[in-house]
This record gives sequence, structure tokens and C-alpha cells, in this order.
Amino acid sequence: MSLVTEFNDYRARMNEKIMAADNKVIKRFFNLDTNAYQDGALDVKTKEMLGLACSMVLRCDDCIKYHLGKCHEEGLTDAEIYEVFAIANLIGGSIVIPHFRRAVEYWEELKAEAVTPTAPHAHEA
Repeated sequence: MSLVTEFNDYRARMNEKIMAADNKVIKRFFNLDTNAYQDGALDVKTKEMLGLACSMVLRCDDCIKYHLGKCHEEGLTDAEIYEVFAIANLIGGSIVIPHFRRAVEYWEELKAEAVTPTAPHAHEA
């Protein structure tokens, strides 16, 4: 199973279990996350690039994978994604480099497979 398929399958399965618990606070949090990334004063592409850079600085590999998938859906080019990577590394420092390596690996797999994530938005692990 590929990195992309494994990540998206696990995420979808666990989000389904989480939503099945029917906790109002959790549902509202997930909804807030979903709504924050919709078109507004900033377009979706910009918001996903921001989400990716922040996720890299915070060193959350699941969030990085999620936002890479969304950036792929938004049609980011290699040049654009590498500018996001550069900013994240600049802000986060050398501790971001291992996450950067995994991000490059995941980006390459996304491009090779042309996968589109279909799970609900909230991406916290």
C-alpha cells in the first residue's frame, strides 16, 4: 500500500469513528477547521499553503501530508510547493529538515499517483 493510500484510508477510518461518537464539541471543532479553509478573503490555494507552512513549522507529519494533498488538489506546481518548503524551513529552522524530507517524499508520491483525498477536513492526529 502506498504512503498516500495508507494515510488517506487511516484518516477516513478514524474520522468516521470520531464522528460516530457524536460529541458536539468535537464536531464543532472539526467544522470550524473545515470552514477556515474555505474561500474567503484568501482563496483556498493560499490557505492550504499557509496550512502547509504552519504544519511544517509545528512538525506535524499528518498535517503536512493532509495539506500536501490539498495543495496537490489545488494544482500547486513544484516551484510553488518548494517556495512553501523554503519559507517553512526558514521560519522553523533546521529541526524542520526531517519533516521536509518526508514532505518531499509524500509530494513525489502524490504526483506519481494523482490521488485526491476524500476524507473530512479536520486533520489533527
